Amino acid sequence: MEGRPRIDRAALDWLLGQVRSGAAPDDVLASMVGQGWQADDAAAALESAMRTHLEEHARDHGLPPPEKVPCPVGMNDSSVIDAGDRRVQVLANMLHPRVVVFGGVLSEEECDAMVAMGRERLKPSSVFNPDTGADEAHEARSSQGTFFRRSENPLCARIEQRLAALVDWPLENGEGLQLLRYGPGAQYKPHYDYFDPDRPGAHVALSRGGQRVASIVMYLNTPARGGATTFPDARFEVGAVKGNAVFFAYDRPHPMTGSLHGGAPVIEGEKWVATKWLRVGRHL
Repeated sequence: MEGRPRIDRAALDWLLGQVRSGAAPDDVLASMVGQGWQADDAAAALESAMRTHLEEHARDHGLPPPEKVPCPVGMNDSSVIDAGDRRVQVLANMLHPRVVVFGGVLSEEECDAMVAMGRERLKPSSVFNPDTGADEAHEARSSQGTFFRRSENPLCARIEQRLAALVDWPLENGEGLQLLRYGPGAQYKPHYDYFDPDRPGAHVALSRGGQRVASIVMYLNTPARGGATTFPDARFEVGAVKGNAVFFAYDRPHPMTGSLHGGAPVIEGEKWVATKWLRVGRHL
């Protein structure tokens, strides 16, 4: 077959029909190859078709258009990912909301070192106010925290490089790490991590690399009880286990992503986490 086959309306409708019927992407691609497509062309056409469909759906329903988001693992894919200097386990993988639970992202020593670095810098946590464009205290968040600049020290640089390789996203598109401590009873009520572009202060955050498209929460200790990361729309929670992490993506600033999440109250002990937010463009 010469050149890349064009995806016409009939082929697009067929592709979307296969997806809606629950057909696995690998089966759809195999069928396309059987019809004469080259494997790479088939994968590109399927991706293009889905993006076209999502853009049309967003336009027709007055929704924000989708952005490309990190995609660290496919369905029924590898159970272990090479993140450069460390092999990371895939413990759970959900399509909607887009959530991946990773095991062994950080070593015991790295977790302890992050906690030690942050302990002397803790301040009451703040939340970005989309109306004023400023970080402010908020009743929904009862933790303490601090920020590290991107690559502020060798440990941060090593972890950031590993995360970029793990989720296949440019290093420069990541914000610096945020360290948080939740004591007994502390929590972060369910919220979204993206910036609402319709709020008057959102431009302050969006001017520094565009919209957030994914979050990675790394657990630096294991609380005695409580402190799970919850996803209310999916009725799913991730236990806080030292060295593990939860990744979740949101392709547009809209509740349809199902990315509503929160930090459940710590019932016994304390919880330490390091959070990495990923932007659509280079974060300044």
